[in-house]
This record gives sequence, structure tokens and C-alpha cells, in this order.
Amino acid sequence: MKNILLPSHYQYIVIEGNIGAGKTSLANILATKFNAHAVMESFAENTFLPQFYENPERFAFPLEMSFLAERYQQLKSEQDHAKKNKELLVGDYLFEKSLLFAQVNLQGAELELFTRFYHLINPTLKTPDVILYLHRSTEALLKNIAHRGRTYEKSIKGDYLEKLSQRYLAHLLSIENQNIILIESDSLDFVHNSEDLLFILDHLSGHTPKGLLHVRYEK
Repeated sequence: MKNILLPSHYQYIVIEGNIGAGKTSLANILATKFNAHAVMESFAENTFLPQFYENPERFAFPLEMSFLAERYQQLKSEQDHAKKNKELLVGDYLFEKSLLFAQVNLQGAELELFTRFYHLINPTLKTPDVILYLHRSTEALLKNIAHRGRTYEKSIKGDYLEKLSQRYLAHLLSIENQNIILIESDSLDFVHNSEDLLFILDHLSGHTPKGLLHVRYEK
């Protein structure tokens, strides 16, 4: 594979996508390739997650509040460490993810309280220099979720994934003065196919104007 250089001002790269989009796999690949420090969400340790999938109405609020606290604590610590040591960060989630999921899973007073906490702490975190969003169809997401076989994810429905995708896309379209690459990735296998990975790397290294770049890989 040819040598790929990132823009010199990139200090913080975030890979995002819906559940099952492959964001963690891609973030790990990029962190290894660019000798960066990986910031991966430790969702498996959240005891509320299996309970939420079994009983969403009861456990949505404690789940979203726990994720908000965990994500903030992790990102603040990792960003401070990276700044001190002048390291490149590659993460597999946006902090805004907390608000987007809350907007789907919460309502009424719980959503209002969550939103107040979110807006209190969000300004203290660094925004990414580039967001790479892996957009997959609901069918592809369900296939990937089934393939990885996590027991607590068996109850995830297509309409839930569709709501999350809509929230993600609406958020990305609302962002101003930030570098965003939205890749239609149903046909991409960047884990096993070097050409597919190169397609992503070429866009990551070459997209410098502020705004959203929407690309599709045709085989």
C-alpha cells in the first residue's frame, strides 16, 4: 500500500457510525497505521446496557447518564494526555453521540435534564479535526450485529437503527466549520481488502476544506 500522509494540523480524528457500522475496527486500523493513541469506548463494561435492551423505558435514563459520565471522563483524560505529549488521537465515538442517543431514547423531563448536563460539560472538550462517518444501510447494520453475536444486541430492531441513523445524519448536516467525510460504506470491507482501506485513507488525507464531503465507493 502506498504511503499516506495526514494533514499536519490533524491532532484528533474521530470515526463514527451507527451500531454495527465498523467504526471501532477502522479506528484501530488507523491508530496502528499512523502510530496514534486509540480512544475506544468501553461500552461492554456498562452494566445498564443489557438491561436497557431488555427494558428500554426503565433503563434508558440511567444508561444515557452513565454513558455521558464515562465518555466525558475518558475523553477529557485522553485529550489532556495527548496535548501534553503531542500525540495524535484516533477515537471511535463523538461526544455528541451521547446527546444523539438520548434524543432517541429519552423524552420529557429526563431528556431535558440530560440535555442540561450535556451542554454544561461539552464545551470543555476538544472538537475533532476531522470526523469520518461510516454510513451503512439498516440491512447491513443488522447483518453485522448478528455476525458479531453479542447476546445483549439480539433484540435490536431495524426501526431503532433507522432512528439513530436519521439523528446522526441530521447532526452531521447541522455542523458548521468542521471537516466531515461521510462515506457510503455498504460495499466496503476495509478490514480484509486493502483497496477498500486505501479508498478511505485517500479521502482522509486529502479532504481539508471545512464542510461535509459525501462519497460512495463503487466496485
